[in-house]
Amino acid sequence: MNLAVIGAGPAGLALALLAAERLPAAQIHLFDTRPLDRDVRGDARTLALNLGSIRLLQRLHAWQPAAAQAIQTVHVSQAPPSPVSGEVRIRAADLGVPQLGAVLPYGALVAPLQQRWLDVAAAAPQRLFTRFGTPVHAIRSDADGVELDSGDGPLVERFDLAVVAEGGVFAEQERKRLSSDYHQNAWVGTVRLASPGLQGLAVERFTRNGPLALLPLPDDAQGPRAALVWCLPQAEDDIAALSDAQRLVVIQQQLPDAAGRLTGISALKCFPLGLNAETRLLQGRTLRIGNAAQTLHPVAGQGLNLGLRDAQALMDALRDAAETGLGLDAALARIDRQRAPDRWPMIAATDFLARSFAWRLPGLPGLRGLALAGLELATPLKTAVARRMMFGG
Repeated sequence: MNLAVIGAGPAGLALALLAAERLPAAQIHLFDTRPLDRDVRGDARTLALNLGSIRLLQRLHAWQPAAAQAIQTVHVSQAPPSPVSGEVRIRAADLGVPQLGAVLPYGALVAPLQQRWLDVAAAAPQRLFTRFGTPVHAIRSDADGVELDSGDGPLVERFDLAVVAEGGVFAEQERKRLSSDYHQNAWVGTVRLASPGLQGLAVERFTRNGPLALLPLPDDAQGPRAALVWCLPQAEDDIAALSDAQRLVVIQQQLPDAAGRLTGISALKCFPLGLNAETRLLQGRTLRIGNAAQTLHPVAGQGLNLGLRDAQALMDALRDAAETGLGLDAALARIDRQRAPDRWPMIAATDFLARSFAWRLPGLPGLRGLALAGLELATPLKTAVARRMMFGG
């Protein structure tokens, strides 16, 4: 097999490493537009990984726990003025696992993945090819494979299968078959904490306007800190006009006591939010994974985890095909069916939650509070939800 992986972000790198391990006879070409000498270690964008993703990275020898902050407890609650301020606490200790997940900067995930790929590729230069600084301009799929227009030429190359893992953010993407603009913004950055009380605790607060989340980060030289994700409707978003002190006051007022006291805030970046998903992962001999397949609202923090499971499922199918003699097309035909029980519930759940914050129905916040309170009491259901968030469906 001659495989092209387009995009060397977390999902693309994980896929390329899995393919190198599980398809020892395959030629694998990893494409990315960024040059190889660009240092990604300083990219501070925050990523949340569940336990299943951490275990995958450990198997790939690309996990650096010192760069990540483990999540031991997740606290989800409904903010006042809801008459029912329900809350759910999910603890790793109650589930018998060492951690629920982890939070780390983008660079701390991509840099070790990229180095691991370079090391593996250097050991097998006859079949593993690093094609950084090489944009893919077009992909043409037919019954027997794909043609890629790549490089500055462009150069036309032929492969048996192309996997697109270039995602990007919602505002910069071409619209897919299932697309919806939520008319919401996500403001992201970091906040400083008065004490290390948030260490290991992830907080999500359902407010009148949208979810507000604090994700624990490793302490730095200035002390305790957390990543902030603050979602607001664009029609009521006046955050850009507020000073840092005003932003801190607004955020603090909406957080539960469990979050502790905030003492500082970084510059915030704003990203428009929407749903942008393919109804099918496979189109001819081109397959999409990660954000290239589904870009979701960050309310559940599951986008990257879903993309890594896409990569694992594809490699499982290709490995099984190689071992059983099943044809490539027959193996690929199973992918959409196999991924559906994991993809579609997550797409539906995040879409429902994102839309629900735009509904101004009387009693809706109270219903959310009741749902959270009921989930906290229904231990088997809470455990099932927690395990789905850790490992997928």
